[in-house]
Amino acid sequence: MTPTFVLTRPQMGENIGAAARAMLNFGVDRMRIVDPRDGWPNPAAVAMASGAGRVLDAATVHGDVAGAVADCTFVYATTARMRDMTKEVLSPEAAMRDAAARIAEGQHVAVMFGPERAGLENEDLAQANALITVPVNPEFPSLNLAQCVLLVGYEWVRASAEIEHRVVEMAGTDWADVNEIDHLARHFEERLDDAGFFFPEHKGPSMKMNLRNLWSRMPLTRADVQTLHGMLRQMVRWANRG
Repeated sequence: MTPTFVLTRPQMGENIGAAARAMLNFGVDRMRIVDPRDGWPNPAAVAMASGAGRVLDAATVHGDVAGAVADCTFVYATTARMRDMTKEVLSPEAAMRDAAARIAEGQHVAVMFGPERAGLENEDLAQANALITVPVNPEFPSLNLAQCVLLVGYEWVRASAEIEHRVVEMAGTDWADVNEIDHLARHFEERLDDAGFFFPEHKGPSMKMNLRNLWSRMPLTRADVQTLHGMLRQMVRWANRG
């Protein structure tokens, strides 16, 4: 189950389509549209949805906000302006964490988004249980409808799904183990010793220790180790070519 996104009096079909695309990017597919200015269905919305047409196909149209949220148990409303009303104001992150908890309890949660030009009116906000305000630049607080939908959708995924925040693509190889790193280190020490690198002699042990620390700090894959072995062998062959 996901939140229902309610687009209130959207002015352009293109923005509805872009919102649908943003919603589906993050697995939100329940859209309700309140009194769209250019009517519905809207070919411009379909063109802009770019593969997210199923969100538009399932969208329902309502004459007013009350009808759009009548079956919801908790409603958030997005606004860039602080209003003269007593309501809890949440960041998108906190709101979607709260929404995830409510939905897990079986509640039907909705998020209202306002029209592009001026946002939601006080009459709309009065029907919401809590407000969502994005911490934008106060000198330029206006967000495009689809941008706001995208931002809230992203926070919904962060709150409701297991996300890998950091991953390394191994490209068909594995991390080198300690024995492989040790073999590489010894290979370099032997060749560098042959080349007279460890000079003067009394500094040799500390120089070798520095090299060992260097290898241990490097996150090497088996492919990396094989490449370094090959480079070293080729340099030795080149040095002995005559």
